[in-house]
Amino acid sequence: MSETQAFVRPTPIGAALSKLNGEAARRRLEAVLIPILALLAGLVAFGLFLLAIGKSPVEFYQLVYRGGFGTWFSLQNTMQRTAPLLLTALCVALPAQLGLVVIGGEGAFVLGGLAAAAIGAVMPDAPGVIGIPVMALAGICAGGVWIGAVGALRHYRGVNETIASLLMAYIAIALMQHFVEGPLRDPASLNKPSTTPLADQLRIGEIPGMDVHWGFVVGILACLVAGFVLSRTTFGFSARIAGGNARAAAVQGLPVGRLILTFTFAAGAAAGLAGMIEVAAIHGTANASLIAGYGYTGILIAFLARQNPLAIIPMALLIGGIGAAGGLVQRRMDLPDATVLVLQGILFVAILVSETLSGRLLPALGLKTTGEAK
Repeated sequence: MSETQAFVRPTPIGAALSKLNGEAARRRLEAVLIPILALLAGLVAFGLFLLAIGKSPVEFYQLVYRGGFGTWFSLQNTMQRTAPLLLTALCVALPAQLGLVVIGGEGAFVLGGLAAAAIGAVMPDAPGVIGIPVMALAGICAGGVWIGAVGALRHYRGVNETIASLLMAYIAIALMQHFVEGPLRDPASLNKPSTTPLADQLRIGEIPGMDVHWGFVVGILACLVAGFVLSRTTFGFSARIAGGNARAAAVQGLPVGRLILTFTFAAGAAAGLAGMIEVAAIHGTANASLIAGYGYTGILIAFLARQNPLAIIPMALLIGGIGAAGGLVQRRMDLPDATVLVLQGILFVAILVSETLSGRLLPALGLKTTGEAK
């Protein structure tokens, strides 16, 4: 063997590093390929459903594109619908970093909206520069405490967070209805019980030159900040380590309990802020319209994004666009508005099934990453 050959012979450490690099590259590639394939599979399955009921899949998808993205008006409508979805998806994605499946964002959403409406009723004469931040803080605290309680139940009592968050969402909706129809009800709201309408200076306005409120910008910034914290800070790194193996993380001295409480509070805060924005920017009051399923749609978006805060942005725009096109589809194809909900459900099932491909997709396709090449 020549000296050159001896020099380039891989050491055990080098081989291990090469293997680790290959695993990381595989995970990154699969994180992109698996959701795309799941989306395509879901769209094909829904197309077959349309054919079975005698409708054209091509026409349906053309109308979805036109109604969600085809014109400037439809794109603005999509962005408007996307604003709360960005934040409710974070309510699922943040605890997922610790391996927690929290699906109760709907409860934090409605409580955040209720808290904001209550503050607006208490201080109707406050200037916007004071009233809006206080309303936002109220929404954040209401949602954060609600989902934070789920984290506390998980950490201190071992209660399953998925079941706890889902059941607490129903409790939150019942509480909201109780206060809206009782102590906080505006006497003038006869047919549809609502809280006292917010004063004009407490309403969130629109982005200049657009028919989109500032909540869309807030949602984008929240996703960017979450992505930075998770990928560029020691706090985010600790969360990912704890999510991989909580017991090993605790042995290494990482504050697993504090991480659970912090991330669940932050998750609820995001959903609560979404509820506040929905009240202050869209409805102007808290009423039954808040129960619109944004928290549950956020689950689908978070799974489509594979719990990546940055990937939530395009996925939320996609789902928001599909929802925005529902009215156009209903008028043109004589389909019920709930048809888009059927599509969302099929996409969600496809995403859940696609999780079984993790670690198997690339070998099945006969692909190898650079680090795994011989």
